[in-house]
Amino acid sequence: MSETYDKLKSILLEKSVRTGEFTLASGATSDLYIDCRVTALDPVGARLIGQLGWHAVHERIQSEGLEIDAIGGMTMGADPISLAVGMTSAMEHPDEMIQVFNIRKEPKVHGRGKQIEGNFKSGDQVVVVDDVITTGGSTLQAIDVIEAAGGVVKFALVLVDREEGGRAAIEARGIPVVSLYSRSTLLNA
Repeated sequence: MSETYDKLKSILLEKSVRTGEFTLASGATSDLYIDCRVTALDPVGARLIGQLGWHAVHERIQSEGLEIDAIGGMTMGADPISLAVGMTSAMEHPDEMIQVFNIRKEPKVHGRGKQIEGNFKSGDQVVVVDDVITTGGSTLQAIDVIEAAGGVVKFALVLVDREEGGRAAIEARGIPVVSLYSRSTLLNA
């Protein structure tokens, strides 16, 4: 897995990591901007995310004896990550395959008025996904929506933890966080 880890890190650094002065979704300013969507929507990046993400999820399933039904998070950042992990689960362990869903920022105002789309139902045990966590706000929002719909969040899978308090905020809710990279590991700080 270290070769896969290094390849994905290289793509993240090339396509997704920028330094400068940026205003983040939280309103805070930062010297680092990470747009994981560019990597997650790259065919090679998506394949590598699927492999590393499924490895991390499967390892946790095995070590804790979990049953996971589905994986997903807030659209748009979580969508390609969730799909890549779900597809890899189907290819590598069809008997443990996990379904994929996404969460709209607001419920639809037409049709069935759903906020969670895809393969999710009340009672599902799920992995919540986020591309990047800073404060943890969008991940916590996803957790709230999942729990309100009757889902049980077993842990969070995050592509990059910016190491700015998000992990602590999510874990304070009793949801463990598994991150593939952190600011430190990504930038070798």
